[in-house]
Formats: sequence, C-alpha cells, structure tokens
Amino acid sequence: MTEYKNLGSKDTRSGFGEALLELGKQNPQVVALCADLTGSLKMDAFAHHFPDRFFQVGIAEANMICIAAGLTIGGKIPFTGTFANFSTGRVYDQIRQSVAYSNKNVKICASHAGITLGEDGATHQILEDIGLMKILPNMTVINPCDFNQTKAATLKIARHQGPVYLRFGRPKWPNFTPPDKPFVIGKAVVLNEGADVSIFATGHLVWNALQACKILEEQGISAEIINIHTIKPLDEETALSSVLKTKCVVTAEEHARNGGMGDSIAQFLARTYPVPVEMVAVNDAFGQSGKPEELLKIYKLDIPDIVEAAKKALARKRL
Repeated sequence: MTEYKNLGSKDTRSGFGEALLELGKQNPQVVALCADLTGSLKMDAFAHHFPDRFFQVGIAEANMICIAAGLTIGGKIPFTGTFANFSTGRVYDQIRQSVAYSNKNVKICASHAGITLGEDGATHQILEDIGLMKILPNMTVINPCDFNQTKAATLKIARHQGPVYLRFGRPKWPNFTPPDKPFVIGKAVVLNEGADVSIFATGHLVWNALQACKILEEQGISAEIINIHTIKPLDEETALSSVLKTKCVVTAEEHARNGGMGDSIAQFLARTYPVPVEMVAVNDAFGQSGKPEELLKIYKLDIPDIVEAAKKALARKRL
C-alpha cells in the first residue's frame, strides 16, 4: 500500500483563507464577500490587505449572492464566504436564478460543511449541500480532502470560468496531500492501487478511507482508494477504469446518501457497468450537536464503517 503521512493536522478552511490572500496579491480582479463570518471563514487577511475589495454584507446571504453576481458583469471574480448551510440552503433561489442560470463567474465558498461542524448542531450543519449544488446546470462542485488540497483548489477555481461551489470544513484534519500537487478540476486522484474493491471517497473521509485501506490490507483485501475531489464534473473515465478491475464499489462521504457523491457514482455505474455499491454516508437524517469524532461514529462514517462496507461489497460481488 502507498503510505501517506499526516503532515500536521490543519483545518481546511485555513487552506481557503491562505489561498484567497494569495489570489488577492496575484489578481486585482479578485474580490471577496462575507456574511458576518469573516473570522470563521479565515477571510481576515484578505480583508486587512485589500479593504477596498472586501465587502462585509452582514447576515444577508441572499443579498451577498446577488451582489456577487452583479460584480461579475464588471469583470470581477467574486468569492463569497459563509457556512455551507447558509451558502446553499438559505440562498438556493438566488444561486439558481442569478448565478447558475446566468452562468455567472461566482465562486461560492462554504465552510463548516457536514457534521464535523460539531457542537453547533443540526441547524448549522448541512448534509444536503452537494446534492443542491450538483443538480444545477453550469455549476462545478468541489470537495477537497485536506488543507493543502483546499488551498490548491481555491487557487485553481479563480482561473476557472463559471460558477463553482467549493466545500470545506471546520475541524483540524490530517493534512497529507503534497503542497506542490497540481489541482485539476474534474480529474480524480488514485491514492492507492488495488484489485479487490474500489473505494471512492471525498472530503474528510478520504483520510478515513486510507486508514481503512491499511486494515483491509492486513486482512488480505486489496483496496483501490480514489479521491473524488470534484463531484461535478465527475471523472467517469477514472471511475470506470477502477471498477472494470475490481467489480465492486464503496463510496464514502460526509453527506446525505441521497444526492451525494455516492449517488453520482451509482448513477454512472448503473448506466455503464452495474456492480455492487455500498455507501458510507448519512442515511436520511439530520445532524446533532456533538464532537466531530463522536458524530462520525454515531452516523457510521468512521474507519471501521468503511472496512465493513468493503466487506459487504466483496460479499455481494461473490454471490
């Protein structure tokens, strides 16, 4: 198995903040808007260095999206920032009408996604945001796995023409992606080659999938681990290449089972090469208040859950 070392745990939102500051220095067309959560989104440095290009709109997320859409008409590249729940669910109408339908060059950047937001509970957590965003025409959906990949993704989307939903998180998380690794939108990353089962993971659960791979290897099971950092457009070529070899699949994500990355993988395989698919995801439930590590266990998104899902997929393949 390919070894990946934790280079030091960091929150992915800080990767976004560092990249935003770099973009501000590189490109005078980059502007930033925040809905009263500048510190939480790590947008402080950009706001300090570029006060004329930073807009604090207050707790008015719908207005923020509409302002961002308008700024694109003048050639600006707006990055909006708030919690994932407020970045999507609260402003879906504005995103649909003013950004996606109009194909505006807005970068919707969302922190505190999933249940690892933790103690703030169900009203602030969101498990539906990937589904909400990926169904919109023209929208690109990106969910990086660690600090370094979030930073690389943020830098990349500034050069991408069109609306983007960039999703990241609050907790400190293992940082294992090489800092100089190029980020290619729509191109999955094969982290470990295997022959028995394909494990497609996204976001925080990529690290969990790598840890599950070690356990499976000790038990004689060869797992292929693929980081699906871009959920839309999905890298169908890499997905099919892996599944043609392993003939069974596990998907792992910090999102609802309905509408998530696993849903996209399953739909694609149903059309092209049907195989057993097991999904590690939240099954039709809201979140709750608790520590991130506790919630991952409660909602069965932990390392042992990925191991169990791999064994179930293997058992179904052999029927």
